[in-house]
Amino acid sequence: MKDYKTGKLAVRTRSSHPWLYGSLATCIVFALIWLFMTWMGNNQINHAEQSNTPPISEQIVFSPEDKATQDNREFVNDEEIADSEPVLNADLIVNSQSEILTDGIDDIDTSSIDITEQKIEIPWQTITVKSGDSLALIFSRLGLTPGELYNVMSLGKEVNQLKNLLPGQRIKFHIDGDDLAGLEYEIDLTQTLKLSKQENNFISELVHEELDTIVKDASAVIKDSLFLSGKRAGLSDNLIMQLVSIYGWDIDFALDIREGDSFTVIYQEQYKNGKKVAEGPIVAAEFINRERPLRAIRYTHPDDRTDYYADNGDAMRKAFLRTPVNFTRISSRFNLKRKHPILNKIRAHKGVDYAAPTGTPIKATGDGTVILAGRKGGYGRTVILKHGGKYSTVYAHLHRYAKGVRKGKRVKQGQIIGYVGRSGLATGPHLHYEFRVHGVHRNPLTVKLPKVESIHQDALVKFKKTITPMLTELDRITGRSVLAARQTKVSENSPILSMEDG
Repeated sequence: MKDYKTGKLAVRTRSSHPWLYGSLATCIVFALIWLFMTWMGNNQINHAEQSNTPPISEQIVFSPEDKATQDNREFVNDEEIADSEPVLNADLIVNSQSEILTDGIDDIDTSSIDITEQKIEIPWQTITVKSGDSLALIFSRLGLTPGELYNVMSLGKEVNQLKNLLPGQRIKFHIDGDDLAGLEYEIDLTQTLKLSKQENNFISELVHEELDTIVKDASAVIKDSLFLSGKRAGLSDNLIMQLVSIYGWDIDFALDIREGDSFTVIYQEQYKNGKKVAEGPIVAAEFINRERPLRAIRYTHPDDRTDYYADNGDAMRKAFLRTPVNFTRISSRFNLKRKHPILNKIRAHKGVDYAAPTGTPIKATGDGTVILAGRKGGYGRTVILKHGGKYSTVYAHLHRYAKGVRKGKRVKQGQIIGYVGRSGLATGPHLHYEFRVHGVHRNPLTVKLPKVESIHQDALVKFKKTITPMLTELDRITGRSVLAARQTKVSENSPILSMEDG
C-alpha cells in the first residue's frame, strides 16, 4: 500500500498487544472477586464474635441433675425456650469435660495391672536325625560353633550317647540367638539326657522316668494260621513273634500246628503320659498243641537273669531251636530213600527242606562256631556250625551270608546267619537243614534236643511260690479251675454210680 503523503509503498504489520490486554483484564476481574469474597467472610466472622451465640461445633454439656430435670418436663412453649436459652462459657465446658474424664480414671483399678516387662519365651526346636548324620553335622546346620560342640562333648560319660546317633532319633535344641542354651535327647523310653547352660557352663543331667504298666490278656483258637489267629485276637506282630520264640523249642510252627489248637497269653503294655509306647514282654502263656497243653512262665532270678520255665521248673529254652526259619512250609522231609528231583535217582535226603521266599532270614538253631561259610558242591552256598564236641548243624542253598559270618566266628542261638536262596542243585528257593550228632545225620523233626539248666532244687520252692499268681490267672482265663472242679466232682460220684449199677 502507498503512503498518500509520500507516495511510497508502506508495509503494515498486525499488532500482538490485544491478547495481552485481554489476559490482564481477566486477572483484574478475578482479583476483585477474591477481595470481595474475603471482605464478606471477615464481616461474617466479626458478626459472630459480636453475638453471644456459640459456634455449632461447641457441644452443650449438662450435669446429670440438669438432664433429669429436662427429661421430666413434658410441655415446653416457645416463650420458655426463649427465656431459658443458655449462655455457655468455653472455660466451663472444658472444666466439666475434665471432671468427667477424671471421674472415669479414678474408677479404674490399677492394682491388677502388671507393668513389669515380660521375658519372651524362646521355643525349642526338634531335629530328626537323618542317615549319615552326626552331632557335629547337626550343630553345623543349626549355626552352632565347634566350641559349643566341644563344651558339650567334654561333659563326661553321660554325653557319650550322643556319639552313636541313629536315623529317626530326635534331639531338642534350645537356641538363644546364636548360642546353645539347652539340649534334650531321649535315650530310650525311660531315660532322657538334659543339658542346660548356667553361668556360661553346660550342666548334664540324666533323667529317669518310670512307665505305667498295664497287664492284658488275649486268647484264640487257631482256624487257619497262628499269625492270622493272633492278629484277630488283637496281638501285634511283635507279641506273636515273642510267642513263637517261647515255644520254638517244643513246637515246629511250620509242621506241628493243627486247626483247633489254641493259645492264651498274658502280657504287659507300657504307657508314657497316657500314650502307649511299648508292649511286652509276655509274662505267662499256655499253648495247646494237638491236645497237649504247654505252659510257660516268665521268671526273674535273683541275679536279674530272666527266662521262661514250665510250671515244674523245667526250662522252656533248649540248647537248639526246633526250626531255623519262621512261618514256612516243609517241602521235603528226612528220607533216606528219596529220589532226587534233579539227578533223577535215589539219593538219601538227610535233612529237611523248608520252602520260603528268597531272602527269608535263617537263624542259628544253637550257640556255636562257624566251621564253613562258602560253597559246598550241590549244596551251593552253605554254613556249617559246630556246637561243642557232639552236635553240628548244616544250612544249605543260601542266597547270601549274613554280615560278619565267616569261618571261626562264634554265633548265638537265634542269630541271623544267612538268607534263603536257590544256590547249588535246587529247583526253587528253600533252606536245606541238617542236624548231626557225632557226625551222624538225625531227623531234625524228631531228634531229642538237649535241655538247658532248669530251676535248681534249692530254689524250686521259691520259684513255685512266685509263679502261683500267674498260674491262677491262667486258670481263670482258660476256665481250667472250673473244669478241674467238675472232673473232681465226677470222680467222687463214680464209685456210687458203679455200686448202684451193680
